[in-house]
Amino acid sequence: MKRILILAACYVATGAIAGHELDNRDLTNGQSFYAEQCSSCHGANLEGQPDWRTPDEDGVLPAPPHDETGHTWHHDNQLLFEYTRLGGEDALSARGVTSFASGMPGFGDVLTDDEIWDILAYIRSTWPERVQEIQAGRNPPHE
Repeated sequence: MKRILILAACYVATGAIAGHELDNRDLTNGQSFYAEQCSSCHGANLEGQPDWRTPDEDGVLPAPPHDETGHTWHHDNQLLFEYTRLGGEDALSARGVTSFASGMPGFGDVLTDDEIWDILAYIRSTWPERVQEIQAGRNPPHE
C-alpha cells in the first residue's frame, strides 16, 4: 500500500511515474535549456565548478558536475526533478534533510516541468551506458 501511495504521489506531482520521465524527451530542447539556465554554474560541458566537494566559507558546496564524474547519476529522477524545480534546500527539506546547505536555486518559475525533464534527459544522455543503467536502477519500477 505504501509503495502505491508513493508512486501515486509522483504521478500527481509531475504527471509521470518516477523512473520513466526521461524517456522519449526532446534532447535538443534539453541541451538548449541547459545552456541557457544551467551552464553558467554547472559548466558548458557539465564539468561543474572547481573544488565542488569543498564547501565555501558559508558552508555551501559549489555546483557539482553533471557528467559521469559527479554525483547526479547517484540520485533518482524524482529527486533530480524536485531539486531543479524547488531548489536544493527545499527539495531536500521535503525529504527530511535539513542539515545540507545548497546553493541551487529553484527553477520552477523559469522553466516548465517538461523543460526540466528535457534538461534532465539531456544530462542523462551524456553519461556512458553503464552509468545510465545504474541511475535507472535508482528509480521505482514502472507499473
